Amino acid sequence: MKTDMFSSLKVIHGAARSTALSVAASMVIAAAFATPVGAFAATPADTPAPTAKTTKHAKAKKPAAATADKVSSKKAAKGAAVKTVAAAGDDAPRTSVKRKRVTYTSNGRHHTAVRRVAYEPRQPTVGQAFGLHDTPDALMLRSSVAYVIDQNTGESLFDKNSRAVVPIASITKLMTAMVVLDSKEAMTDQIEVTDEDRDYEKNTGSRLSVGSVLSREDMLHIALMASENRAAAALSRYFPGGRPAFLAAMNAKAKQLGMTDTHFENPTGLTSQNVSSARDLVKMVNAAYQYPVIRKFSTDHSYEVYTGKRSLAYNSTNALVRNPTWDIGLQKTGFINEAGECLVMQATIHGRPMVMVLLDSSGKYSRFADATRLRTWLDNGGDQPRITSADAGGPGT
Repeated sequence: MKTDMFSSLKVIHGAARSTALSVAASMVIAAAFATPVGAFAATPADTPAPTAKTTKHAKAKKPAAATADKVSSKKAAKGAAVKTVAAAGDDAPRTSVKRKRVTYTSNGRHHTAVRRVAYEPRQPTVGQAFGLHDTPDALMLRSSVAYVIDQNTGESLFDKNSRAVVPIASITKLMTAMVVLDSKEAMTDQIEVTDEDRDYEKNTGSRLSVGSVLSREDMLHIALMASENRAAAALSRYFPGGRPAFLAAMNAKAKQLGMTDTHFENPTGLTSQNVSSARDLVKMVNAAYQYPVIRKFSTDHSYEVYTGKRSLAYNSTNALVRNPTWDIGLQKTGFINEAGECLVMQATIHGRPMVMVLLDSSGKYSRFADATRLRTWLDNGGDQPRITSADAGGPGT
């Protein structure tokens, strides 16, 4: 009888101790999830305050804080790499929050919890750094540079920081296309993507893998419509004289067009050293509009190519070309962190052909919303040309 009673008490004691440990662990986890997100960003170790039990255990085993630091540093490095790839390319997703796994020790047992930790803010664009976003305009545009002209007369209809010299990202590809077409090389020639066409500056990815083979025509098509960077890079390599000669031809073409604020360092736009002003870009759009191939390819909704390995379906980077209320004759989008969201278009509004330039817009879809605001303003009769203070005193930034 005593033996049975002793066994029962032992079982009850063991169950009680297990329950107490489970409750304690649950309380620690609940406290971890109740901590505000801001606190996680402010405390690199991300570990709870040590208790008497955790301190005792820490003397026998590796400290919990050290474990958390090790886990946090590995996750932070991985997160930074993902952020670099995601933020660099045209219209790539730009995530603002990541999750971090944190390890802590309680009562001799290891536990993990996943916490939301805010990314560091993206570096300001060149326009933000120079205060261009502080320039007011009646339409409250999200773009720091906006310029609209009548294509036939050259009359300025809307002007906001049109002389500011800023990075233009993949708007560059309009010049790339003109140089390719000016070379008169056969559009049926086969072009292969190699390691030389990878983006080693911003480390962006591409659906066009190394070893893919397309005709010059297909490369140009997806470079203009879908802003395919490796296609533009490969086109420049197959230019007579190679890529150095291609870049020289780009800058010579800009000079020929009177684009005095413009300079190109690569054929894709994945560098902040490709710069121009809205006034120069109007000249480039007008010149590119003279090429029927550029008009057609840049305004296509979708296109499929065969790479020699598989078929790839591409879509336009400009949502407005799929909107039947717009009559767009030419367009090109662009994005890198330094340039913000960019858009140039030739569009006919109320039977009047116009060229529209929007640079350094904040927000993935804000450039399209700004274009719609400008069209609505023009539909309603517009107003006197809006010349801002940044345009009154000289060449801007």
